[in-house]
Amino acid sequence: MSEPRTIKKYPNRRLYDTVESRYITLADIRRLVIERIDFVVVDKKTQGDITRSILLQVIAEQEHGGESLMSQDFLSQVIRSYGGPTRGVIGNYLEQSLRQFASENGRGQQG
Repeated sequence: MSEPRTIKKYPNRRLYDTVESRYITLADIRRLVIERIDFVVVDKKTQGDITRSILLQVIAEQEHGGESLMSQDFLSQVIRSYGGPTRGVIGNYLEQSLRQFASENGRGQQG
């Protein structure tokens, strides 16, 4: 398996795709996810992996842009689960449920 594509996030909040040698947007990150292109987002200043944070920004943008998938009640329940004893169980359950749903709908995980 090849190394994931590296996206660098600069202090000015811009994202730079090292493969395409250009600045990209959250919409471009969404496209990478949809196309199943493996990538990692690295903070240029700290060298830390901030991929999850960027993915959450993509989700927030989708939710704000009128393509709402998650209800306010669902989001509230997710927030309440942080720090609780069932945090890991809930995360695994949601992940497995989405995998099962995608598989049943012909869009199963490739791997």
